[in-house]
Amino acid sequence: MKINRHNHHLRRFFRSRLAVALPVTFLILFVSTLGIVAFTYYYSVERVGAQGTNLKVSTAKQNLLSLDSAIVSTLWQPGSSATYELSDSGGKTIIEPENNTLTLQISNSEISQTIFNAAIGKVTYQLPYSSSSQTGLFLKGDSKSITNQSGSSMSQLCIANGLEYAEIQLRYRPSITYAVTGVDAGRAVNSVRIYIVNLNQSDSMSLYGKLPLQMTCKTTELSTRTYQVSSDVGSLTVTSELDGSVTSLSIPISTDAQGAEIHLETVVCNISIERWIR
Repeated sequence: MKINRHNHHLRRFFRSRLAVALPVTFLILFVSTLGIVAFTYYYSVERVGAQGTNLKVSTAKQNLLSLDSAIVSTLWQPGSSATYELSDSGGKTIIEPENNTLTLQISNSEISQTIFNAAIGKVTYQLPYSSSSQTGLFLKGDSKSITNQSGSSMSQLCIANGLEYAEIQLRYRPSITYAVTGVDAGRAVNSVRIYIVNLNQSDSMSLYGKLPLQMTCKTTELSTRTYQVSSDVGSLTVTSELDGSVTSLSIPISTDAQGAEIHLETVVCNISIERWIR
């Protein structure tokens, strides 16, 4: 009789433990499932957001590359124009005609002179994100503030850190060509030409959304300087400071019995960027 009573108590005890264990187990499973679902949802949203951000950055890059192509198509052709509509990538287009100062200096043992010092403008697309892992990447050109390489791009299109956000910057650096073109009064004639793209006749803008633009080559200006140097001079250094970036190039100077004549030409192509009214 006592044994039966004892067994009966044991059965009641185990039943009560089971009655408690089942809801607790269910609750644990429910909370765990909610956690997995929440984590999966958060991860999926993050991935979708990252993919959306990458797509917008990619679109902004292509916008600026296409804008550069439109500008380049008008260079050195006064009166020519091109149009392009920047699509909306979520950021802000900023055109600053009074920004991006270019200073050009020439020097050697007998010459030291500043031949250009003015703002030449630039275009910036401010990305609507706090940072970019591609900061410092050049989409076109490189970090040199002047070039003398045949076929090298005058365009500088890069991703940089702005004051608040990462941004895509489009500006133009000067380019040099040079050649020995003859002899004059016993002096070898060295012709040096510097090409400059100037955007400072553009409209100042700071706008979000789609932006139809028209690029027009207003004028091309040519200025000349002539320097006579002795036969001891073997080079001419051209130093370009563009928006704080400095690059120096050494141009070889050919001399004759009486020395050399340096014929320096500066060619400035004035481009305006304005809103395009269709």
